[in-house]
Amino acid sequence: MKHISRFFVIILFLTSVLSNAQELSSSSRKAKKLYEEATYHIQYEQYFEAKEKLLKAIATDANFYEAYLMLGDLHADMKEPQTALRYYKEAVALNKDFYPQVHYFIGRLYMDSGDYAGAELAFQQFLSYPDIDDYSKRNAQRQLLNCQFATVALQNPVDFEPLNMGPNINSVYYEYFPSMNVEGNYLLYTRRLGQEGHHQQEDFYASITNKYGEWVPSQNLGNSINTPLNEGAASLSADGTTLIFTACEQNPGNYGPQRQGYGSCDLFFARRKGNAWSKAINLGPPINTNSWESQPSLSSDGETLYFVRAVRRGQHRESDILVSHIDEEGYWTVPKKLSGVINTELAEESVFIHPDNNTLYFSSRGHVGMGGSDIYMSKRNDQGQWDSAINLGYPINTHKDENSLLVGPDGEIGYFASDRDGGFGGLDLYAFSLPETIKADPVTFFKGVVYDSLSGQLLSASLELLDLESGDLVASGYSKSSTGAFFLTLSPNNNYIVNVSKKGYLFYSDGFFIQEGHSQLKPFEKDIPLLPIEVGSSIVLKNVFFETDKSNLKAQSQTELQKLFIFLDKNPSLSIEIAGHTDNVGGYDHNVDLSKKRAQAVYDFLLEKGIEAKRLKYKGYSYDKPVGSNDTPEGRAKNRRTEFTVIAI
Repeated sequence: MKHISRFFVIILFLTSVLSNAQELSSSSRKAKKLYEEATYHIQYEQYFEAKEKLLKAIATDANFYEAYLMLGDLHADMKEPQTALRYYKEAVALNKDFYPQVHYFIGRLYMDSGDYAGAELAFQQFLSYPDIDDYSKRNAQRQLLNCQFATVALQNPVDFEPLNMGPNINSVYYEYFPSMNVEGNYLLYTRRLGQEGHHQQEDFYASITNKYGEWVPSQNLGNSINTPLNEGAASLSADGTTLIFTACEQNPGNYGPQRQGYGSCDLFFARRKGNAWSKAINLGPPINTNSWESQPSLSSDGETLYFVRAVRRGQHRESDILVSHIDEEGYWTVPKKLSGVINTELAEESVFIHPDNNTLYFSSRGHVGMGGSDIYMSKRNDQGQWDSAINLGYPINTHKDENSLLVGPDGEIGYFASDRDGGFGGLDLYAFSLPETIKADPVTFFKGVVYDSLSGQLLSASLELLDLESGDLVASGYSKSSTGAFFLTLSPNNNYIVNVSKKGYLFYSDGFFIQEGHSQLKPFEKDIPLLPIEVGSSIVLKNVFFETDKSNLKAQSQTELQKLFIFLDKNPSLSIEIAGHTDNVGGYDHNVDLSKKRAQAVYDFLLEKGIEAKRLKYKGYSYDKPVGSNDTPEGRAKNRRTEFTVIAI
């Protein structure tokens, strides 16, 4: 809901200035005295008493302009927009030019009720006056554009059928700011506990899906994260094991020095092992400052953090979306504002980077929309820049405030908070299908464990995921030292090479083909064995490809061959034999020659890169050493291979 008082904090002040700067319009001494008494009550926020005095004042003098104006102010501040409008209109009926600013107030009230025709007329009237302040003028001009946009949007609604997520997620309290892992089976969100007018606090709750894909009853995240103070607006890492969240008004107290805050709200992080979360730690500078940092969104590769920081523009407090990256030493860089394509002079909040890492959703008051805070989408273009923001349309956006959108890993389902009728109480979480034009790209993931192929020991190793066609690095990371587990997010529309390396082991390389029937619902899982470097150990170069029945290397082989070169360069004492193998199609001698030439092609590549010839041998084995049956297409494919064997350390 919009908070009308946000827009009318200065109205009472302006009305007071107005009344003191000139003679009041009433000639009745009694009415003037009542008006002065009402002004006194307002200074002490005694609104009921002030209203009674003002009603008596206009009963005494029905043409008392300032009394009508102040009654409008009072009811606007008390969130009674229709009554406020009635009194403002009474003032305008007496003299429409007496105080031009009242037309701006009327326009804002019309916008807040979704009456765009009324708002447009009021703003046009306000802008017809020559001597109006620049801030109100810019806002009125912007609201005129909003009126025009909203009128068209109302006539062209997008498909929108939100479904309440049910009692296992929602409660009589307020639920909002959802976050989800890339598997889509772990949901974390903020719940505001307590009743209006009493002590309230924000805590995290989480739910998982059961074997039927249903959300089980949510549970409090526990006191390692939640405290008697406020925690909210979180972002889960793609694998669900890292949490970055907002905590406000933190002091060491009983929560340890790691919960010390730098400003009113800071960003903290914690890690999950099993079902338990570690103690939260402040992210510190340069992410946190003495300002207000909130609403984080972590990219699926864990390398980029988007968040919101409060800024002051003149006398107005707004907020911008900032971005920081992990540098080569593992530290967050100094955050930078996103460009003017995203940030405006007004507030941008609720940023969410989809796991595709190319689709950004956020809320804004500054872009053209339905009048309040709307949700927008921007796509990253081929130059790595954000394209113009797209309003998600009506009725996803309305004349009310909309924010905190989460889009699932499939790019099709959106999750958001709403206080619409039929809920369980306060804000509830809802799910809906996104219209085609505002969907994100679907993502899947690649996960498994890395282990020593001889001992079975779980290993921490470096992983790189590359596009098979272009050789571009798509994602990188490490398997965890304690579990050997890794988790990489990727697009289901590409084919990939995975490279795994660790000191003391042969590198591992393999290709997998997401385009061949894989989907987000069926992610790619594979455990990766690493072979210790020993004389006689060998691996197949699975991503070295040749033209059919030829020894010409295909372009897709470059990535794998480069990896082999780097491996040899980092292990200068190693010598290897490069072996070519074929299936049994064709004559034996032909296959000896073919397999030898294919091995030589790899040998020649390494020589050209600078590896000494004395460290390299090559040989063609024809079909003497099959690893599969030559009676099936699948077996013959396995037999056509290039591999290398360590012959000296």
